[in-house]
Formats: sequence, C-alpha cells, structure tokens
Amino acid sequence: MFRPALTALSALLLASGSALAAGTTQPASPASGLVQRLQQALNAPQQNGLDALLAPEQQGVIGRRYRRFAAEFPDARWSLRAGQPLADGRPTLSVAVSGTREKDGLRYTLKASQQLAVSTQGGLITGQEILQEESVLTSASKPLPVSLLIPDAVLTGSRYDVDVVLDQPLGDALLAGGLIGLTPTQVAEQQSPDIQLEPLGGGGLFKSVQAPFQPGSQTWAALVVHPEGVITVTKRVRVVNDRSQP
Repeated sequence: MFRPALTALSALLLASGSALAAGTTQPASPASGLVQRLQQALNAPQQNGLDALLAPEQQGVIGRRYRRFAAEFPDARWSLRAGQPLADGRPTLSVAVSGTREKDGLRYTLKASQQLAVSTQGGLITGQEILQEESVLTSASKPLPVSLLIPDAVLTGSRYDVDVVLDQPLGDALLAGGLIGLTPTQVAEQQSPDIQLEPLGGGGLFKSVQAPFQPGSQTWAALVVHPEGVITVTKRVRVVNDRSQP
C-alpha cells in the first residue's frame, strides 16, 4: 500500500507533535536569518547542516526522519516563510515541500505544506506545534489536480466533511477510493495504512466524519484510484473546544 504523503513531510519538525523542550524560556520570534539557514539546510541534505539548527534533544528523531525523506525524494525543494505570531506570542513558520521519486517504473510527485508554531532558544529550534498540515502524493503520468475541502480545525464533538475533489472533468472514467483515520503510532512510525477501496461517484471522495469530544487532532489518509494513476492524500485536522484558538 502507498505510504501516506504526510509521513514524508513529517521528516521536518515532528519530533513529538507539540511539546516544547523542558526548561525553555518564553518562545522568541525566529529571526529571518534562522529561517533562511533552515531552508538552506533542508535543501542541501548532503551537507548535514540541519542538526546545527536544532536543540540537542530534537536532533535524533528529526535528523533520522529527514534523512529518510531525503533518500526517498532526493530532488525535494523546501520553501520556508516566517508568519505572523499567534495571540499568545508564539511565532509561526510556513513550510512547503515538493519533490519526485521513481519506483517500480512509476513516477511519484509530492506536494505538501505545514504551518507550525515554534519556540527558539539561543538561536536553536527547541519545539513546535502543528497548526496546519496536508500532503498530496500522485503517481499519475500527467497532472491530476485535486482540491482538499477539509478544515484545518474543528470543534470538539462536531461533524465535518472530508472531501477530496478532482478538479478536471472525469468523462466516463471510473474511480475507487477510501478514507481512514491514522493513529498517533501510525503517524509517528511512518506506517502505511490498509485503506479499503470502494467505487466512487461524483468526481471525488466525500465523507462526513465525527470529531472527538476531547481537544487534540485527527489525521486522515485518503486514497483515490484514477485510470491515470493513484492519488494519496493526508490531512491533519486540529480539534479544539474554542473557535478563537488558532
């Protein structure tokens, strides 16, 4: 089964999901120089410069995941941008990555993005919280643009839609697909889920799902099989009990 695209992006800054390193001071805004150096390090994996920008307690897991990702997508290009701070003062960082790989005679194309709230100390990144994350991995021989109509955040206990819509007319083409919620273990260990397929109609995958009654997050993996190729989608949805939360 196809590995969820999310796990590829998770190579960057997902050591423990959201915890700040013990003993850190009030998060400081990441200097533009740090953002630039981080982007340079991610785009030059052979120089092993990423560890120099991370606190020691974050280097092991993050470094291992990043090297695995770089081996799978050696031509990946990373783009980073500092965003507006949150109401609690934490700075934010937007991350985008795209890349391709060849396997078993197929060419895979990845596009993914994250928005993170980060903390720094002494010029090093000490912690992060994921605010937004989504990824699309395709094996099509030509572009198959899709729209992810999935919210970034929902209220506890609410119902919401997880829709993956193909942007181009299908004509007489038939689709199959499926959706599954990933466990924290599957995300952390980069496990590929077993997604059961069923015939799809209406140009995509459309599901109504239930949010948990406790704050946290849900991570969804969707698989759509098209005559031109396969589309794998992952999306992280934050579950909050207050609409004012970022």
